[in-house]
Amino acid sequence: MANSLPRKVETRLVQSVCAIVLKGNWVQLSKSHAISRLTSSAVDRILIEISFSGCFLSLSFFRWLQSLPHFQNSLQTHWTMVHLLTKHRQFKSAQKLLERITFKDFLSSPSVLSTLLNSHDEPIPNSQILSWLVVVYVRSKMINDAVQIFEQMKARRLTPDLHACSALLNALAKAKLTFMAWKVYNEMLRIGMVANVHIFNVMMHACYKSGDAEKAQDLFNEMEEKGIHPDLYTYNTLISLLCKKSMHYEALAIQEEMERKGINPDLITYNSLIYGYCREGRMREASRLFKELKGVAPNQVTYTTLIDGYCRVNDINEALRLRDEMEVKGLHPAVATYNAIIRKFCEEGKMRVANDLLNEMSERKVEPDNITCNTLINAYCKRGDMGFAWTVRTKMVEAGLVLDQFTYKALIHGFCKVQDLNKAKEVLFEMLDTGLPPSYAIYSWIVDGYCKENNPEAVLKIPDELTKRGHCVDISVCRSLIRRLCKRGMIDYAEKMFSYMKAMNVSGDALVYSNLIYAYFAAGKSAMASELLDEMAKNHLRITPKIYSCLNASFGNVSWMQDIFWDQIFKKGLITKNLYKLMEQSPRSC
Repeated sequence: MANSLPRKVETRLVQSVCAIVLKGNWVQLSKSHAISRLTSSAVDRILIEISFSGCFLSLSFFRWLQSLPHFQNSLQTHWTMVHLLTKHRQFKSAQKLLERITFKDFLSSPSVLSTLLNSHDEPIPNSQILSWLVVVYVRSKMINDAVQIFEQMKARRLTPDLHACSALLNALAKAKLTFMAWKVYNEMLRIGMVANVHIFNVMMHACYKSGDAEKAQDLFNEMEEKGIHPDLYTYNTLISLLCKKSMHYEALAIQEEMERKGINPDLITYNSLIYGYCREGRMREASRLFKELKGVAPNQVTYTTLIDGYCRVNDINEALRLRDEMEVKGLHPAVATYNAIIRKFCEEGKMRVANDLLNEMSERKVEPDNITCNTLINAYCKRGDMGFAWTVRTKMVEAGLVLDQFTYKALIHGFCKVQDLNKAKEVLFEMLDTGLPPSYAIYSWIVDGYCKENNPEAVLKIPDELTKRGHCVDISVCRSLIRRLCKRGMIDYAEKMFSYMKAMNVSGDALVYSNLIYAYFAAGKSAMASELLDEMAKNHLRITPKIYSCLNASFGNVSWMQDIFWDQIFKKGLITKNLYKLMEQSPRSC
């Protein structure tokens, strides 16, 4: 495409090309030298000018240009063509062309999009085009881009259509981006859009994903206030959420209401209610509801839920009877069914029976998942059978399963239990290599292991070992080691780790200081405790409700020491306002 031309020259060029196109003389146009001089701006003007004779003429010219070997329409030209087609209600052609440029030239970025929108400042076509863009980005799982488009619409006071809003809300709910989903929903209402039952169902699903039963009930009441009738999906989502939150009486009340309004429960409804009973260990009620199913036949989920429930209340015989019953009915146990039964046998230490079930799964082509393997690994680790645990871990990797937080935690705990601390650290390093952060408990087991060997010096070497393997020694590592050393009353070693932290320019947080201060008081080193209290104040560190819970978990069994500690903390004003209010309401139990 040619460089920019003076305005008068460009105008004569546009008039010349328009005259040829309007006469339909494409042969003459092909031979014209004007084509080589066309700029993006000139093409835009030609498309707009000839659109007055019909947008299909503009589209023909656009396609003709695209067919030329050394010519390429710009993003601006594409946008103009999409705009013209939309304006003339040629929506299918407009959408098809829009999809070709959606992922080019950073279209969703505010600066690029603003330039394009400013070139055709007509609200109705722009609203339609941006609504399509939202849908295209959602379909392509590019949620951030879809949100950017929505924010542009909000800034320009353009109204998205219901389909775009529904698609965006649904994507945000599935991605558990609940805050953003509510932000979009509230903006919809603010600009006067009327939510339909589908929009409400999407928001109900967002509540389910975030586990917010209160908001879900408010949403349900809002539907009734606005005269929007909940459908089966609405009721099922709300019932499922209430059962998940152990609000079984409320769930039953919703079920009764749906039946009063002529909506019959389906299998999803019954499965949710049965799950609610099983979750609470109310197997008699779950069994009764199972026997009273109306108009539906139980499926694999129904039986698996009951089997899991009976396993959790230690009735393995009834669980096995139900498994036999489901097979008689032609329903084959799935991996979740096997997992429930294997877990129970592992809890009872019946590893041979658990392995028999694993072999049965193999014969029936039921692939074990992470839960299956983690259950077996955890059981072997608790028994100290680390050879068997490692074998399961190896098979897990060979099957293409990814070791997760639970796998590593069980293995590290197991190796610490049998005092194979080198192997425990190997697993820890592997865990860090995968990007999974170890918890405080994991470091605690390793510290305890070295202390049992009367080798606390080895604890102090852990940060250097991590560094040598290319891992960052941050506050979480040092905090965990210091906390456990303080818990064990090994204040001298905790102090050395604290000095190491400072030498590595790692700043201590309120939890590190609190543990050290408490340990100093317990060791009768009040002067050292006072020094750290002053440092806390100087660094503006405050104890939060979460830190308060951690301290209670570590040191709550020594009440006289707690009095000394908290007396000094209060004097220095080292607690947050939230914790102060919490402690006022419940001085010792919060």
